[in-house]
Amino acid sequence: MSIPAAYAAVVIVWSTTPLGVVWSSETVPPVMAALLRMSIAAVVGLLILKWRRIHLPWNKQAMYVYGCSVLGIFGAMLCTYLAARSISSGLISVIFGLSPLFSGLIAQRILGDSSFTKMRWLATFIAVAGLVVICADDVMLTDNGWSGIVLILTAVILFSTSGVLVKRSNVHLHPFATTVGALLLSLPLYGISSMLIDAPFVVTEWGTRSIIAIVYLALFGSLIGFVSYFYVLQKLAPSTVALVTLITPVFAILLGTLLNGETVGLSLMVGAVCVIAGLAVYHWGDSLLVKWS
Repeated sequence: MSIPAAYAAVVIVWSTTPLGVVWSSETVPPVMAALLRMSIAAVVGLLILKWRRIHLPWNKQAMYVYGCSVLGIFGAMLCTYLAARSISSGLISVIFGLSPLFSGLIAQRILGDSSFTKMRWLATFIAVAGLVVICADDVMLTDNGWSGIVLILTAVILFSTSGVLVKRSNVHLHPFATTVGALLLSLPLYGISSMLIDAPFVVTEWGTRSIIAIVYLALFGSLIGFVSYFYVLQKLAPSTVALVTLITPVFAILLGTLLNGETVGLSLMVGAVCVIAGLAVYHWGDSLLVKWS
């Protein structure tokens, strides 16, 4: 697998995942939707491992990588599914755009990366200002808007931490092995969470669109998406991988508007522009400042 192809796969999957999460939990309880998604992905992943004769190690180093990955596959995804009950798919993607900033701050502490420059602090201020603009209006659209914002911010922190910890481990497992190992470890956690969080449900009430979305997310979001993500994470720095979030919010907002009839208010548009502008300054601000000085 080439790095550009894997990177493109991550962009496509991440652009469609927020809408898939919203659709999958329309008629299926959110945690059950996530559990079904990860279960299907784990079964298919095991079959692929057997077919390709890829070893799935369970030694101490591999377990550490799987455990770090579970922070994203379980922790971040659980929060995302719960947040999807009260905020739009476009807003989910925009807030996930903050992950490069969190990745940089966490990498500074864990990996010993260089301290934030003045330009990167400026970028953080611009992106956070965009989030404030969004919260000033869009959160008020639903009673549970604030809980959705808190949940998706928690998801971003867990996702960013997971990526940095996997990078720090410096254990080079096959991306499929990393994905399947983490999926298998996450299943009991999803099962317990479903029993604790999901209300009693009737399977016959599950809609076709939700089921199709679950299958799509299982095959593409959980397998192709995570495998591609772990692959590029091995080859590139976490903050570089997180650059994907500079692109995906635009596509996610368009998909939510065109396919799900989501309303794009002025505050969401202004906030999204601020977040994307902040990310651009974060990644290229220092080099442009040197070039112009």
